[in-house]
Amino acid sequence: MSLSKPLYSLLGVYFEQLFSHPIRTKSITNFILAASANYASQRIDGQKVINQKSVVAYASFGLLFGGSIPHYFYQAIERLFRHDFKYRKFFQFISERLVYTPIYQALCLYILSLFESNSHDIALKTAEKLYWPLLKANWQYVTFFVWVNLYYVPPMLREFFTSILAFIWMTYIARKRRRFQEKQALNSESKPN
Repeated sequence: MSLSKPLYSLLGVYFEQLFSHPIRTKSITNFILAASANYASQRIDGQKVINQKSVVAYASFGLLFGGSIPHYFYQAIERLFRHDFKYRKFFQFISERLVYTPIYQALCLYILSLFESNSHDIALKTAEKLYWPLLKANWQYVTFFVWVNLYYVPPMLREFFTSILAFIWMTYIARKRRRFQEKQALNSESKPN
């Protein structure tokens, strides 16, 4: 019971900040989540030396894009599909899955590669190679949780639920990107000059 009081206090402060300063709070939350997801994925893969450039790239993406873009998108679909709109939640769900997810996934892959100091050509090539497999995986594994979040999670707790889901998804993306980069490095080493 003594541990629950600080936890409730912390959650109270988080929800208060989320209400008062939504973009700032979401950006800072995504900064922490993206950095820790990348760190966790490196530890899961058994890396002894952490690639700090990759952690910083994920943290930067979370801070600059991870809070603002989702905030404005969800705000736009709330306005577009008002409460009196028939099948409101269904259209919000479809918009999230078929409009937001493909665009945000492409942006994520490209920007992360740029933030890791790759050139435009390498960033584009990496995004092209990973885009479709990651988008299919997102639709396959994340769709159910997005549906649950939209239909069953109270609005006050949706951001918290989304944050947990984002951590898991960013860990998955980090692992896929790192495996792709390792494969590319092996291929370039094995090619004769």
